Amino acid sequence: MTTDRSRRRFFGTAAAAAAWPLLSRVSGAESAGATVRLLAPRSTAGRPDDTDLGRGAPLKLGVASYSMREFTLDQALDMARTLGVKSMTFKDVHVPRTDPPDATRALRAKIQAAGITIMGGGTITIPNDPAKIKKEFEYAKNAGFPLIFVDPEPAALDTIEQMAKSYDIRVAIHNHGPEDKRWPRPQDAYAAVKSRDRRLGLCIDIGHTLRTGTDPVQACRECRDRLYDMHVKDLAVKSEKESQVEVGRGVIDFPALFKTLIDIGYQGQVGLEYEIKSRDPLPGMIESMAYMRGVLAAVAQNAS
Repeated sequence: MTTDRSRRRFFGTAAAAAAWPLLSRVSGAESAGATVRLLAPRSTAGRPDDTDLGRGAPLKLGVASYSMREFTLDQALDMARTLGVKSMTFKDVHVPRTDPPDATRALRAKIQAAGITIMGGGTITIPNDPAKIKKEFEYAKNAGFPLIFVDPEPAALDTIEQMAKSYDIRVAIHNHGPEDKRWPRPQDAYAAVKSRDRRLGLCIDIGHTLRTGTDPVQACRECRDRLYDMHVKDLAVKSEKESQVEVGRGVIDFPALFKTLIDIGYQGQVGLEYEIKSRDPLPGMIESMAYMRGVLAAVAQNAS
């Protein structure tokens, strides 16, 4: 998993150099307030985004809004513009599950007006309670989520499957690593859904996957027919939850991961979930996205 690290460093250096003018504008921020002041709406002319990889780019690079959990929805959307991303998944801190339907639909309209494609929402913990499950699907419908990533009780899967069919919304079980007694590895979730309706699948969190001693690249291959969403992070030490670093600075082999995702025809979002430095995440997110774009461009070029 750590093979060819020198090539990864090259990708990271090249990508960071391309993003340096943007990174330098935010790296001096010393507080959350300073970061927010740098996020005033401005022209995106000349700013890299996923369209720079060409139409029909082989992977959709996006962001999980949990990365901006200390900020309002408006601030998170400004950060997305700064990052140049066009797709996002949303945590309920930004699209509250307790809001009335009209308010949820209004937030959906605001997100879409900002030029963001809504890829899904969650993670939602789901008990074995049909009334509560139906409420979560109503929320997802009003929010415009084509997919929800969930942490369900195993006994709830029958009802979840029925609701997924009724609402035509995909459901992706999110693995949470060795502390998760239900779904520690992607393969554990895959075993539970592989014989069910095609709307049930997986959201693979590659950082949590690695901490179980499982190769994320191999997990993607093994679960490829039910892989619907992905949360991306990097770890300096593969077994340590608190060792998260900017993408490209850790031990995960992103060239191999992106090549595999292209090979298996993955259609979901490759979503950066930057969980560290929550009060000032933007510099690290910029570095991470620049690295991801650099790796994707190189892998896609080699594949063509």
